[in-house]
Amino acid sequence: MSLSIGIVGLPNVGKSTLFNALTKKSVPSENYPFCTIDPSVGVVPVPDERLYKLAEFSKTQTTIPAVVEFTDIAGLVKGAADGEGLGNKFLSHIREVDAIAQVVRIFEDEDIIHVHGEVDPLGDIGVINLELIMADAQTVANRLASIGKDVKRGDKKALAEHEVLVKLEIVLKEGKLANSLDLDEDEAILVKGLHLLTSKPFMYVLNKKTGAVNLDDTNDDRYKRLIDFFQETSAVFVKVDAGGEHELKDMEQEEKAMFKDEMGITGDGLDNLIAKGYELLNLISYFTTGEKETRAWTTKRNSTAPQAGTAIHNDFKDKFIRAQVIEWDKLIESGSFASAREKGLLRTEGKEYIVKDGDVMEFMV
Repeated sequence: MSLSIGIVGLPNVGKSTLFNALTKKSVPSENYPFCTIDPSVGVVPVPDERLYKLAEFSKTQTTIPAVVEFTDIAGLVKGAADGEGLGNKFLSHIREVDAIAQVVRIFEDEDIIHVHGEVDPLGDIGVINLELIMADAQTVANRLASIGKDVKRGDKKALAEHEVLVKLEIVLKEGKLANSLDLDEDEAILVKGLHLLTSKPFMYVLNKKTGAVNLDDTNDDRYKRLIDFFQETSAVFVKVDAGGEHELKDMEQEEKAMFKDEMGITGDGLDNLIAKGYELLNLISYFTTGEKETRAWTTKRNSTAPQAGTAIHNDFKDKFIRAQVIEWDKLIESGSFASAREKGLLRTEGKEYIVKDGDVMEFMV
């Protein structure tokens, strides 16, 4: 299952620096706009202690984590929806991802140019979101025009689509994201093909900087307004020191923690950002474990066992017979599969079973 999060934001807010820290992959991050013209993609392992505890339990030879794909997208500017800067190209790259991580600068530093001349995180969000909303409004308007003839002749499918498109048009004209509109399953299917930018899940990454004036540390009014906005919109956000994380990206976890303390690097950290991104995509992990391999498999939340099995092989959905299932911690507590079976903790589940986060599974096909 390949699912991607696009890293977006204004120029010089730390997108490429964050991407470098996340992926340990070098992309340009010079201090000027448009240094990242083509998107760069990196596959990032999802931090999960359960996987490594299971690997230790099974004395496994190979351990394979779940992953999330991050795409570094060049900086948007005001007017991108009208083709300003490299707007059309950037918008097309955003359209291809499954979720959006919008990087917002919350530090003051005279040596790093802000594209608008001042640090205003809520204003930055307004600029980016407005460009995405305007692009979506144009997409909706174009679709309304293209189904106009079918609507006039009373085509049922066109009438149903027209109804939901009008709802979206109203929301977008109010300056709201398309994902703020509650659509039922049928309505969501009708507009899925439009690939609206603001219908995607959003996460905001608040970029701090060690040694600079950080708005959250000083409880600046700009930060208070930002938090009020997040609370009003129920937004997902995480704080990260992208530059500090980038400096320490090649260190082992224990060494990194020590240096973070010494350097005064604060924030939720990259592991939390990755984990929140995984949740944002509505994903969970289940596990397979044995002497040869322990692996985390990715599936959508509320997947049935046959649907989850397609992460291993597409044939599992049609050829599924049953699955042996146990919670990861109960398996470890039992000491072995045989002991878990004796205690009645290892269950046999059928096609209707909804896979839970942390299940250890063996599929019978």
